[in-house]
Amino acid sequence: MRRLPRAPLLPLPLALLLAAGAPEAPVSAPRSLVWGPGLQAGVVLPVRYFYLQAVNSEGQNLTRSPPGQTLFKVVIKSLSPKELVRIHIPKPLDRNDGTFLIRYRMYETVNEGLKIEVLYGDEHVAQSPYILKGPVYHEYCECPEEDPQAWQKTLSCPTKEPQIAKDFASFHSINLQQMLNEVPKRFGDERGAIVHYTILNNHIYRRSLGKYTDFKMFSDEILLSLARKVLLPDLEFYVNLGDWPLEHRKVNETPGPLPIISWCGSLDSRDVILPTYDITHSTLEAMRGVTNDLLSIQGNTGPSWINKTEKAFFRGRDSREERLQLVQLSKENPQLLDAGITGYFFFQEKEKELGKAKLIGFFDFFKYKYQVNVDGTVAAYRYPYLMLGDSLVLKQESPYYEHFYMALKPWKHYVPIKRNLSDLLEKVKWAKENDEEAKKIAKEGQLTARELLQPHRLYCYYYQVLQKYAERQSSKPEIRHGMELVPQPNDNESICQCHRKRPLREEL
Repeated sequence: MRRLPRAPLLPLPLALLLAAGAPEAPVSAPRSLVWGPGLQAGVVLPVRYFYLQAVNSEGQNLTRSPPGQTLFKVVIKSLSPKELVRIHIPKPLDRNDGTFLIRYRMYETVNEGLKIEVLYGDEHVAQSPYILKGPVYHEYCECPEEDPQAWQKTLSCPTKEPQIAKDFASFHSINLQQMLNEVPKRFGDERGAIVHYTILNNHIYRRSLGKYTDFKMFSDEILLSLARKVLLPDLEFYVNLGDWPLEHRKVNETPGPLPIISWCGSLDSRDVILPTYDITHSTLEAMRGVTNDLLSIQGNTGPSWINKTEKAFFRGRDSREERLQLVQLSKENPQLLDAGITGYFFFQEKEKELGKAKLIGFFDFFKYKYQVNVDGTVAAYRYPYLMLGDSLVLKQESPYYEHFYMALKPWKHYVPIKRNLSDLLEKVKWAKENDEEAKKIAKEGQLTARELLQPHRLYCYYYQVLQKYAERQSSKPEIRHGMELVPQPNDNESICQCHRKRPLREEL
């Protein structure tokens, strides 16, 4: 069995999490560290967030939760007593490795600014208090930054995204007229799930092609959210709302492939990939409409490694035959695997034979040391959440991928299992016999997922895809027949005074 190579040195702040030794000295508030996008006024997100690394009085980073009740707390107030602002600030999320995740959701904009106090007991932590000079906009404030480069710099967007570069390598130019002629005929029939978008002067217009386009609510909401934050390029494009990627033409074929935008890619398709609707929607609705999101999962990863149940775990629907095989393996090897189907749709005749498992909360998955990730109809959209936990992920080999998969490597971030699951039990046994290496892989995967799947990185990714698309489009986008304006939310609380350096581009 392959052994894990020595992990490379990580830049701050990831290296902070790998500090050696469980400290005995108490937490030092002045020596502890605080950083993250939620300490910058210009990083406008549905939920703002930042991080805290507990450090002891000897200058050592804590690598597990401080003993006793958590004494860290956060107080956020408007700088001006004349400005009343509602801010939801839940208690810090303990990530069980000496670090904490602090979240807050604003419901109004403040013009003067915010004062953020990070306290350990009654003592200020690190450089607290932190002053965010106003204006500090809330999520539904329609005040886009007119300089996209400045916006990307403020968010510390990566200069390169390998998946974006790979996706657009097939499309040096995008023939809009060809798209208009071919997409409705090829993909927009009655069974289609295509939405045709035009972005013009930072407004979103669309028309639906096909019967199954209800999921446009998810593409609408992220485009509107982006348009509230940054001036989007003018462009015209098609989004596939279905599960499977659509474009299977090869680059050397005539006619060539069309750049359809999808949430999931595959090795035999040429679709341009965006972050899935699942992680995108959970980011927009965090601390409000959803429980599982990219932030909340980090503070709900179950018992420490040594106290987790030494079994592989799976719960899910019957959306792929290998999932049924997984349940059969579980019945035959209950000492290694706990797997169950929670709902039957595709293989209803199998329910009597295999049984139906009770639903279990996602956070409870992490009571188990090993998580089995098996595809659904396409890539399993639970994968990012599993990677953010602190269990070892056993990932099925798959032709399908999401936007961040290129950064993850087998035996470094997860343990691969064959498509037919024939080596699953062998890999579980290996993990049990090589506990320290399994733990290292789980931790390396978790740290990398924490970096890749930060909510502000999703916004960067969406913008960069739109930007690349617009740069390659051969003709000017238009508002086509049948398109309608997708309005911004009609909420009195979203009305706010914008402090722009210059006006937005005039309407045509």
